[in-house]
Amino acid sequence: MFNRIILIGNLTKDPELRYSAQGTPIGSFRLAVSSRFRTQEEPETLFIDVVVFGKQAESVSQYLAKGRAVLVEGRLRERRWEYEGQQRSKMEVLAQTVRFLGRREEAPAEGAPPPEEDLGPPPEETTELEPF
Repeated sequence: MFNRIILIGNLTKDPELRYSAQGTPIGSFRLAVSSRFRTQEEPETLFIDVVVFGKQAESVSQYLAKGRAVLVEGRLRERRWEYEGQQRSKMEVLAQTVRFLGRREEAPAEGAPPPEEDLGPPPEETTELEPF
């Protein structure tokens, strides 16, 4: 059997972080994934729950926020439970890899790494202070 999924989408809200009884970090977030088909005028948007574990869960919680684009690789899992006498189930993605994609135009979250700066072209001449 083969169970692998790759998604690119945007977070619908800030990620949540909790810890298991053994102290393992568990992160969760919801991803909005849009697809457009030639026969449709409006894109079809799916909302998919994602669960991530360990250090990656802590990074997701620290650096991601609502609206950020991510690429998620993982596998599908169906969770089942009973609620008020009725059987319920839902599909979710157990993430193996979460890759942070483009940044939003807003100010970065507190503690986030600074955005990359465009330093322009290197100088054409060297000075006496430079060893090369």
